Amino acid sequence: MPPQDDTGEQLTNCNSIEIKDLDFSYDPERPLIRDMNVKVPNGTLVAIVGRTGCGKTTLINLLMRFYDPDDGQILLGGGDAARFSRSSVRKNFGMVLQDSWVFKGTVRDNIAYGKPDATDEQVTAAAKAAHIDGFIRRLPNGYDTVIDDGDGISQGQKQLINIARIMLVDPPMLILDEATSSIDTRTEMKIQEAFYRIMQGRTSFIVAHRLSTIRSCDVILVMKDGNIIEQGNHEELLAKQGFYYELYNSQFANSSAI
Repeated sequence: MPPQDDTGEQLTNCNSIEIKDLDFSYDPERPLIRDMNVKVPNGTLVAIVGRTGCGKTTLINLLMRFYDPDDGQILLGGGDAARFSRSSVRKNFGMVLQDSWVFKGTVRDNIAYGKPDATDEQVTAAAKAAHIDGFIRRLPNGYDTVIDDGDGISQGQKQLINIARIMLVDPPMLILDEATSSIDTRTEMKIQEAFYRIMQGRTSFIVAHRLSTIRSCDVILVMKDGNIIEQGNHEELLAKQGFYYELYNSQFANSSAI
């Protein structure tokens, strides 16, 4: 079960993670993650790859303390995550998901969601960094235009607004679900550029779906049945001709056949 309380010390400016001897399962009869060990230094760009159901999302849930390990530790900035409040742990992560969202309110309020005291200049700077300032200025009332989740804002535009939110808050770590299969190619290029802009100098995790997008990552964690079975950079993993090699080449073959 997820932890029910939110007590503990405050975690601030965490930028390194270490997973030590971690075990976790949703069902005691069906172990999912077993004896996981990973060290992620400050500023490392990490991709997490694997087939559906391999444990990628579970690992992210553990990092953000939506669940706690059954055994082992997650060290955040050298301290056991269990001693920090869940809310303070999550404030150290900026998270952009494939299914991004906006709420009913002005564009300005949507961007400033995590920093409501932000100045207009700060909101505009974040929007420019996320490549969405031009789109916003073309709206009927610019930054004062009221938007809603289902009123004609495209998925790509919502995702760019979410990226602007993250840029405004400026968290020390990032979690990005970079799957953009429902987004047009031009918008996808803008999103990828915005992603890499905000990842500079930050410890970042990409839950990868299309392996062609993570070739420049520092470390790729290859998961299968809850275990990290391979890790290394793109070239190292291809040279091993193991599970990652098979995944990568199967995706390449499928895309070439279309």
